[in-house]
Formats: sequence, C-alpha cells, structure tokens
Amino acid sequence: MPSSCKEIRAALAQCLQESECVMVQRHSAADCLRSPLAETLPTKCQQLKKGFGECRRGMIDMRKRFRGNQPAAFRNLQESDATGEGYQLYAGKSAFGGSAGETKGDGVAPRDWREVENEKYRNENGGDKKA
Repeated sequence: MPSSCKEIRAALAQCLQESECVMVQRHSAADCLRSPLAETLPTKCQQLKKGFGECRRGMIDMRKRFRGNQPAAFRNLQESDATGEGYQLYAGKSAFGGSAGETKGDGVAPRDWREVENEKYRNENGGDKKA
C-alpha cells in the first residue's frame, strides 16, 4: 500500500484493538468494521474508518493525480490535541494556532477609511453644506 494512508491505517487498527467490540465482545477487527457492529464503535474509531476510506478513495481519484493523495497525518492531529493548537492548515500553517495576540475587546477599533476620506473632504471644502 502506498505510504499516504499508512498512518491513518495504523491509527484505525490501534483504535479497533482498544475498542470494546474487540476487547470485551471478542469480535474480530474485520467484523467490527462491518455494518451492525460498526455503529457500536467509539466516535474516534468511526472517524478514523471514514478518513481511511476517503484516503483509499483518494488514491484512485483522477482529480488528485497531479498533487497526489494528501490525508491529514494522524500523528499531527494527536499533537494538536495535546498542545491545544488547531490542525486545520491554511497556506501550510495552522489556521488557529499561534495567533498574533489575545483580543480582549476593550480597545478602540480603527476608523473606517471612508470616514477618514469624508472628513478630509469636509475639511478641504470648509464644511459648507449646500441645501
């Protein structure tokens, strides 16, 4: 199997091995992935199952043939959960982590450029109003 889905596959296998379906009820992992038992899996395992299916589907998707299949690395998702930073990427950087600063909401908002231009115009024309 190509390396693009290996991490999420390993994470799914680990999640299945730790699930109640395998540990307590003694079903095989393959049985737990099928319809009646798949609904009893934890949410994390269901999300990994869906992500793994999308990753496998993306391997044969012709729309992705130039850039390749790029699934979210599960290890990065775990690290982002631990640090509290978001894992959604925007231009190669996290969209939510490492913000410029904390906003308290008690500062003065900058004036709109239109207000500034209108004030300049009024000052140049002497504030005369013609009715």
